[in-house]
Amino acid sequence: MYAAYYGLKENPFNLSPDPRYFFPGHRHQEALNHLVYGVREKKGFILLTGDVGTGKTTVCRSFLAGLDDTTTTALIFNSFLSEMELLETLAQEFGFEISLNGGEKTRKRYLDALNDFLLRNFIAGRNTVLLIDEAQNLSHGVLEQIRMLSNLETEREKLIQIVLIGQPELRDLLLLPVLRQLNERITVRYHLESLDLNHVRAYIEHRLSVGGGRGRIKFTPFAYRLIHAYSQGVPRRINAICDRCLLIAYARDGFAVDGKTVKDAIKDMGPHYRRPKRRFFKFLD
Repeated sequence: MYAAYYGLKENPFNLSPDPRYFFPGHRHQEALNHLVYGVREKKGFILLTGDVGTGKTTVCRSFLAGLDDTTTTALIFNSFLSEMELLETLAQEFGFEISLNGGEKTRKRYLDALNDFLLRNFIAGRNTVLLIDEAQNLSHGVLEQIRMLSNLETEREKLIQIVLIGQPELRDLLLLPVLRQLNERITVRYHLESLDLNHVRAYIEHRLSVGGGRGRIKFTPFAYRLIHAYSQGVPRRINAICDRCLLIAYARDGFAVDGKTVKDAIKDMGPHYRRPKRRFFKFLD
């Protein structure tokens, strides 16, 4: 609605995980570097965790966008899977077929077909990567099944690299004794933290720049502090607040987002945006 008014090519605060808007701040860049390193060095298991809305999926999308055609990937969004459904999903995503010879589709036949597929990829000089989002929802049985997939290897390296992406509960889940073997195999880990005030400012400016409107819209220092306070540095929440701020400023025929605009935006968005912690109160009076 307001894009043309501000001279934007598009809405820069869309909530979708668009890799074009990947924010190269040190935390998100470090998360991306960990994924690249773990896959390039064929470490087997990589773990990426972070609170809701911190940008894990955007990091994942940026990682996938940066891969070349020598890497075969599968991305699983639905983590509410049974052990057999996981194997069926791998067959669909990687595109390999099961040899039945008149028999039923069993776990062994799926694993044999997957192993054949991975070996063909390896011989062809290709790397194979499996990414599972929202992995905190996986059952113990499926996580154990995933651990068994890492046994598919040559004498020198793993045939498949597995990236588990999830909320902080995933770290707690992996500490359970029943999952100790899997936890010990994860050698590359990164926890994505929320943004501090300086990075909130840089994040907003970055998205405006990518959207084509840098210099046309002005956020006051007070507005940045309020956005940081109410969003608690979570990118998804920053996007939602900024989108509402620009809509309000547009309705008022303005190009500046000040403290009042942010407060009005928060009121419009409802009580689910928590009041800032005590150290931010002085900014709100």
